[in-house]
Amino acid sequence: MTAVLALGVGAFAAASALTMVARLYAVRRQLVDAPGARRSHRIATPRGGGIAIVAVVLPIMVWLGMDTGSPVLLAGACGLALVAAIGWIDDHRPLSPWARLAVHAVSAGLLAWALVASGAPLWWATSVFLLTLGLVNAWNFLDGIDGIAVTQAMLFAVGILLVGSGMAALLAFAFAAACAGFLPWNFPKARIFLGDVGSGALGYMAACLVALAPEPGPVDLLLVLLPLSGVLIDTTLTLFSRIIAGEPFWKPHVQHVYQRCVQAGYTHARVTCCFAAWTLVSLVVAVGTSGASQPVIIGAFATWYAVGTAIWFVLRARLRRASVVGMRLHD
Repeated sequence: MTAVLALGVGAFAAASALTMVARLYAVRRQLVDAPGARRSHRIATPRGGGIAIVAVVLPIMVWLGMDTGSPVLLAGACGLALVAAIGWIDDHRPLSPWARLAVHAVSAGLLAWALVASGAPLWWATSVFLLTLGLVNAWNFLDGIDGIAVTQAMLFAVGILLVGSGMAALLAFAFAAACAGFLPWNFPKARIFLGDVGSGALGYMAACLVALAPEPGPVDLLLVLLPLSGVLIDTTLTLFSRIIAGEPFWKPHVQHVYQRCVQAGYTHARVTCCFAAWTLVSLVVAVGTSGASQPVIIGAFATWYAVGTAIWFVLRARLRRASVVGMRLHD
């Protein structure tokens, strides 16, 4: 227990110190996100601070992987390095979204391959592959709102810590501690953003924690998706709405509900706290239904996602009306 606590304290302290270094580097290199039509902040803010979390978690993954011989940990470490590297390059000079997606796909493929090599069934490896692609890109969108990407990652890691065991729980603890070390630099007022190097890495780490969990049955997987409901519902519905509208969905935008909330005048802190509250309740539902019968788990999952979807549509409609009224008053 003492060693585990030391690991957490060390991860927290190292991430905080490295974030300060990353901020100094970003300011010196002028790696700054300026306000604009596709941004949710009003003050120019340095980016790339997420490299601190990667620099802390990656060696821990390698150490745990070499100590246990786990293909999933070792492949996950390689995938995390790839996702962080392409994000780091993109933070310095914008890359094609398709180039980033290709690297994300390779990284997701590494996790899936490791699962198959470990004896996992093909359906589980395929599920992790698709989930990894989704989470990496979903977390990338979150970074523009102060604190939201880090708090969502922390809460999911805490969920894995509560229900997991072994290497998954240990890695989740270290990951949550590293995120906690970064958080004061990003919330309640961001002094540095994660950047692509960090936001994509957080999504990939969430997928690694899923992959490290004991292989669930198809129904048990639904419990894992409950704490991710806030991120997945908004990302999926926003993506589909842009595709239906014929918009270039691969380009940056501010049409997610949390972005529209900020546009409507809600503070970043309030939006982040509301999303955190949703995820906390999701965790309670997931833990409360763990071990229940399959009909109960399916019912809880369907009900929770249906409620989340309904809330998304109601919020989106209200925020659109508020935006129209605001523009009329401005004119």
